[in-house]
Amino acid sequence: MLALYDAHKNMVYRLALSFLKSVPDAEDAVQQVFLRLLEYRGRIAPGKERAWLAAVTANLCRDMLRAANRRRTEPLTEDIPFHTPEESDVFRLVMELSAGERAAVYLYYYEGYSTAETAKILGLSQTAVTSRLDRARRHLRGKLEEVRYG
Repeated sequence: MLALYDAHKNMVYRLALSFLKSVPDAEDAVQQVFLRLLEYRGRIAPGKERAWLAAVTANLCRDMLRAANRRRTEPLTEDIPFHTPEESDVFRLVMELSAGERAAVYLYYYEGYSTAETAKILGLSQTAVTSRLDRARRHLRGKLEEVRYG
């Protein structure tokens, strides 16, 4: 179980953060997701743990966003686990996208899921995911041009 946690904790955290935009809420989500993993550990097909964790994270975050008492947001801090500074800058731009676009971009580009897998995780059609990715690319292209040309 510890090996699964070590292998996937950053993915779960970043996905939760992309949904919730709050470090404490993302940390809470990570805890809840891995507690659910403990509950379901014998029922997850070997090799499917990563996809299961991503789906559970997405569903849990949607539930958290729907909660009536969720009114606060906190700025991102610099302690997000990235490999390079460039990834961090692009991630900040991704965080400015709408929640639907953010989740699709994160799963597709950062975690490497296909559009079909992303659709399954988010509970959407593959066409909806493709549309969200197209919109997100246009938005990001515009933001990157603003940064580049001031």
